[in-house]
Formats: sequence, C-alpha cells, structure tokens
Amino acid sequence: MTISPSADLRARVAHLFVHPVKSCAGVALSEVRLMDTGLDLDRAWMVVDDTGCFVTQRELPRMALIAPQIKATEVVLRAPGMLALHLDVDRVETPTRATVWRDEVPAWDMGHVAAQWLSDFLGRPGLRLVRFDPDTQRLADQKWTGDVAAPVEFVDGFPLLVVSQASLDELNAKLQAAGHAAVDMARFRPNIVLDGLQAQDEDRLAELRIATIEGAVVLRPCKPCSRCPIPNIDPATGQSSPEVLDTLSTYRANATLNGAITFGMNAVIVNGQGHMLRVGDAVTADWRF
Repeated sequence: MTISPSADLRARVAHLFVHPVKSCAGVALSEVRLMDTGLDLDRAWMVVDDTGCFVTQRELPRMALIAPQIKATEVVLRAPGMLALHLDVDRVETPTRATVWRDEVPAWDMGHVAAQWLSDFLGRPGLRLVRFDPDTQRLADQKWTGDVAAPVEFVDGFPLLVVSQASLDELNAKLQAAGHAAVDMARFRPNIVLDGLQAQDEDRLAELRIATIEGAVVLRPCKPCSRCPIPNIDPATGQSSPEVLDTLSTYRANATLNGAITFGMNAVIVNGQGHMLRVGDAVTADWRF
C-alpha cells in the first residue's frame, strides 16, 4: 500500500500518548507499536471497586495524579507521597471479572499490594487493579465501526482517539479571551495528535494514511468523541473547575449526538497492525465531506 500523492490533506504525527491505566495520567512516547486493540498497553489496566466495576476520574479525580512510566518489562506507577508501584507487564495474579460500561469481561487481578496502594492513595477502601485478559474479545460498537470489527481493551469505546493541535489551540484562544488559563492536551487523553490541520479538521476526514517505516497505517475516524467532565480536571492538581466544558459548549455541541459536547474523533484501524508509529510520521487523508 502506498501513500496517495493526490490526497487532500497533508499533516504529521505531532504527539503519541498511551494511558496504561484507564483514567490515570498518560505517557508521551516518541514511538509505539500499533496493536489490534490500539496503541500497545493503552488502557491495558483498570481500577475497579469491590464489585468489579470500573472507577475513573469522574468519581476519583485524584486518579489524574497517578503517573505511569513505561519501561522495557514493566509499568511503574508514581503518585505524590507514595512509593513507586512496579507492575510486571507479563505477570498477573488471579482471574477475575471486571465491568466497563455495559461490558462485563474476564480480567486478571494484579494482587493485594497494588490494591492497597490504590486504596491508600485514592482514599477509598476496596479498590483493585485489573489487567485485561488478552484471550477475551471486546468489540467497539459496530453501529459506528461499520464493516470493521474493532477489538478494544478497557477504553471507553474505540481503539484510538485522534485530535489536532489546532483544535486545542482554538479552544485555548477562546479560554484566554474569556480570562481563563490555557489548558494542556493531557485533559483530552488522545492517542494521536496531528499537526498541520485546521481546527476541527479531524471531524471531516475520511481514512487517515500514516507513512511508517514498515508500511502504511490506515485509520478510519468513525465517531466524534463526546466529552464527560474529565476535561475540567487539571491533571497537575486533580482539581476540577468548569471553564473547559463551559467554553466548548458554546461551539462544540454536536447535533448528531443529541447535542453532546464533542472534541476529537474516535478511530478504528483498517490496516497496519503491528507497525510502529513515530512522532514525525507523515499523514495524508481525504475529506469525508
């Protein structure tokens, strides 16, 4: 597969982010492997309560302060006032079940040390850390993915989230015009940030073609990303204030999603699983409309 020289749009991969533990801080990477389920290790772990149901920054905003670091064979979690928690990428403890939204799936419990670490830092007894079971298939909603059966791990809905830098720049201009501070892309938890687009161009793109060393990666934006209150949470402090969503609501209400506030596009993988994505990779695309 080759990159079309006649594509309508040319851009580049500006940033790549992986969020190993759902709803904890992300990790900026210069390169990362694209798996069937999205970026390698993205939302591979999840915090659950004593019933096995997922918990996020919506209920526990201090989760934003848990900062993972990805090493060769482990993920290390750090948080203020806590010793580091080391998670072996290839080691789990006991089988369990976990619920994320409407899906109850097999998972692996990461043990009592991880559970106590989370409960201590987040101030909520009974929390556990679970790992997605790779032998389980959880699929994104085919109402939106169409002919692509898109497996996912513990993400809310889709393998990838794509956002343009220009969209964040537009939001920050509106925030600053209203007397508020600019915000970082970390609030929106994307996987791929594109440079070279105009604000909100990602909403109107058909398939994205990313030129990697191994060959072309093809992604298909499929659904605007509707926003919960998490973007209001400052990832540096864990404190919430309403100005981000209040500002987005003035120009990003999406009629096709019953007026939901949207920012960024969810995407599925059409081709290129196993390839390495790198910051600086060239991107071409055609307009969907």
